[in-house]
Amino acid sequence: MSGTSMRLDRLLANLGYGSRREVQGLVDAGEVMLDGAELSDASARLAITADLATRMTVEGRPLDPPPPMVLMMHKPLGVVCSHKEPGRSVYELLPSRWRSRNPALSTVGRLDVDTSGLLLLTDDGGFLHRVISPKAHIAKRYAVTLDRPLVGSEGELFASGALVLESETTPLRPAVLEPLSATTAWLTITEGRYHQVRRMFAAVGNHVVALRRDRVGALDLPADLTPGGYRLLADDERAALFG
Repeated sequence: MSGTSMRLDRLLANLGYGSRREVQGLVDAGEVMLDGAELSDASARLAITADLATRMTVEGRPLDPPPPMVLMMHKPLGVVCSHKEPGRSVYELLPSRWRSRNPALSTVGRLDVDTSGLLLLTDDGGFLHRVISPKAHIAKRYAVTLDRPLVGSEGELFASGALVLESETTPLRPAVLEPLSATTAWLTITEGRYHQVRRMFAAVGNHVVALRRDRVGALDLPADLTPGGYRLLADDERAALFG
């Protein structure tokens, strides 16, 4: 959207601030300001510039970022990534009006309810498909805690490209196992099959007791981003996903 123009009432409605009538009420009450001056015409067209969120306020707070927006979240345990799954969802960790944004926010892939760590959300369909495309082969690293000690042969099998998971016929792409202790390791994969990491260790007679994704591409989960926390992704961080 950056570089285009849009009516003020449509912009704020698309960002989830309310219906156009409700946005008109905000404007009439002097609650929408640009560069320190009140905006009085809800039908006025505004240039959607990259710095708009730093120049406009609504009810005294900075404007939510217009599309395209990419968020990094530290997904906690116990929440799901889909509106359709039972239980609390990652969308409930965001401001409530963000659930009314148009275009809507979606997770970039999923982490299951028992997996924590780095999760991306975006309203940019092109970006989403670029990341999750099977042709992208973007590396994803997981910190794994196991029920039983590693026996030493897992790394060679995972790297071979010959491992076939139960109920499947196509071998997994080669993966990199980096043991950290007898029962902890990093596992880096470049595809995203259903419960893949857990099923890989089940195939070698082990059981994953804790799983956290800490890297996607060259983008690391920041140490200071606590579970449930989120922030915008900068342009250089977006590029790191594909670097």
